[in-house]
Amino acid sequence: MCVPPNPWGDRRRRRIGLLGGSFNPAHEGHRHISLSALRRLGLDEVWWLVSPQNPLKPLAGMAAQDERITTAEGVVAGHPQIRVTGIEARLGTRYTADTLALLARRFPRARFVWLMGADNLRQIPQWDRWRAIFRTVAVAVFDRSPYSYKSLAGKAARRFSRCRLPERGTRLLTERTPPAWAFLHLRRHPASATAIRQGRAGQPAGY
Repeated sequence: MCVPPNPWGDRRRRRIGLLGGSFNPAHEGHRHISLSALRRLGLDEVWWLVSPQNPLKPLAGMAAQDERITTAEGVVAGHPQIRVTGIEARLGTRYTADTLALLARRFPRARFVWLMGADNLRQIPQWDRWRAIFRTVAVAVFDRSPYSYKSLAGKAARRFSRCRLPERGTRLLTERTPPAWAFLHLRRHPASATAIRQGRAGQPAGY
């Protein structure tokens, strides 16, 4: 199993993808995006940042962080380049902008890329200091139907339109000074954390 990153940081040169979220629960769709990011962005590692509590999501139905980390480690299945971590709890950060700023200071030689689905590109203007996220790290957005069209016409995509790289240039994303972002098409994976929770609760799909 891959050892979680040291919250105090280090000075190694690495290209690291950051996949944040509740992971409530983690599933094969998260692994699918991570493997695609490793390959297409030329990353050395992907870190799953299992949040203590997403400020935009309710506490009801949220499993304990330790439980979500354990489930995520099972999904990763010992992949040597995917590291599951609850580092935000160790850092004492609640918002993504704070987490990224602190990671950038503690890992000064790492080149980070924030990984997210198209649904989050559409939603990100609701996040605290969302513009600072784009200015701190590169961003890779993965196609997630049916959100992709609206997300690319949304506020964040329009605000940073001049900073978007063509898809064929995504392997250069870690070398660009932020703000820099790219949209990547990939084969859709059917897994959904919402559907998994509904299935566990015995609720019909689309409840």
